[in-house]
Amino acid sequence: MHAMQYELTLPARYDMGIIRERVARRGHLLDDWDGLGLKAYLMRERGLRGSPVNQYAPFYLWNTVDGMNAFLWGGGFQGVSDDFGRPPARQWTGLAYEEGGGSHARFAMRRRQPVPDGAPLADAVEGAVGDVGRSAAQDGAVLAAAAVDTSRWELVHFSLWEHVPAADGDVFEVLHLSAPGRDTLPRGRRW
Repeated sequence: MHAMQYELTLPARYDMGIIRERVARRGHLLDDWDGLGLKAYLMRERGLRGSPVNQYAPFYLWNTVDGMNAFLWGGGFQGVSDDFGRPPARQWTGLAYEEGGGSHARFAMRRRQPVPDGAPLADAVEGAVGDVGRSAAQDGAVLAAAAVDTSRWELVHFSLWEHVPAADGDVFEVLHLSAPGRDTLPRGRRW
């Protein structure tokens, strides 16, 4: 499993209805993308749920690197680049994934944190794996995942929810969920 996200931070007075319409018109294009576990089309609006910015920030969980590369180099990502410029696409190596009991993803939570200097790496990632299990077990959780960027030694925790989560992190509204390979995302710890 591989995680990926790009963020488009938009002007404070940007009409976020444009993003909603874009996703309504184009979101279905990845509903059957080969190698994609899921893509959560995420948006947050300045002043809502603690957001300091207007932002469109899709989050992906990929089953295969080939699928991710086909998206980046084979045309899927080109639409974003054409319309907004080419944003950096952050990538993380998957550590853990679990399904929750919730059924309809309306909100997402993302928390990024550094792997503490001097801490044993195994302890840091085991903590992230434990967080995934605890998040997925909460009422209203649809799924939870954790991944690591070893170039920055950064952990990312990602979860989808039926309601606004009580956890710390950035809260996004889910506009659409493309999940052609969600049922084949590997569960549990990934090593």
